Amino acid sequence: MTDGPLRWQVGDVRITRVVELTSATIGHYILPQANADNIGAVDWIGPFLTDDGKLLMSFHSLVVESLGQTIVVDTCIGNDKVRGYPRWDRMQSKFLDDFAEAGFALEAVDTVLCTHMHVDHVGWNTRLVDGRWQPTFGAARYLYARDEWRHWREQPSDDTGPIIEDSVQPIFDAGLADLVDADAAVNDEVRLVPTPGHTPGHVSVAIRSRGEEAVITGDMIHHPCQIAYPDWSTTADSDQDWARDTRKSFLDRHADSPVLVIGTHFAGPTAGRLVRDGDRYRLDV
Repeated sequence: MTDGPLRWQVGDVRITRVVELTSATIGHYILPQANADNIGAVDWIGPFLTDDGKLLMSFHSLVVESLGQTIVVDTCIGNDKVRGYPRWDRMQSKFLDDFAEAGFALEAVDTVLCTHMHVDHVGWNTRLVDGRWQPTFGAARYLYARDEWRHWREQPSDDTGPIIEDSVQPIFDAGLADLVDADAAVNDEVRLVPTPGHTPGHVSVAIRSRGEEAVITGDMIHHPCQIAYPDWSTTADSDQDWARDTRKSFLDRHADSPVLVIGTHFAGPTAGRLVRDGDRYRLDV
């Protein structure tokens, strides 16, 4: 199941969602706290659930057009790759066709940002060409937070597959990778924001233009239910306490502000504004 592109305007910056897939099969594994009673108590969560109450998650890229640059934030899962999840193993999606239908040429992308190096955020960094993993966006610089690369360079491959080997290392081998600080500016409208915990070097992406602001979350928040229950960390977080503290700080800082929060895995409307809701928070879409 896939959804078409959504677009948001933040000042002069345009942001477009390009979906690879949506799924209700992963949410209960990474957020086992999200049982029927807990989710049923959140009266605004409906757009982010299936009809039978399962957590719906989207796997999408966000294309940011800013000051003449075309920036892709996170590159989903990718085709042809050996993966530990059966549905993702050697997957064949229409992502590149949908990317083109959304109005973007691969060669027009000049920057790729990866919020972190998990399997579903680096996959389309590369594609299989004549039996070799080649950069998908051959004219782009790929930006990685220095601490994130340091962490994964020292990690062995796990049961999700050879992620670094097929989706990150080829970018370094091609001379297209840039290691940057976790608060690096991409340009005068787009910058990275350190949001560690899910991984040690995880970053989000802040956008500011003509007095308007947005933040692309990455996996600091996987599903909007974590806005209602910010104590819920996922089983995919490398440090659940750190992830919780980062998320709570983010929610407290941006609640009741005009900042547009765009969820990297939020399905349905995908974006909204944070509002205090008693001793919790909600996402107004």
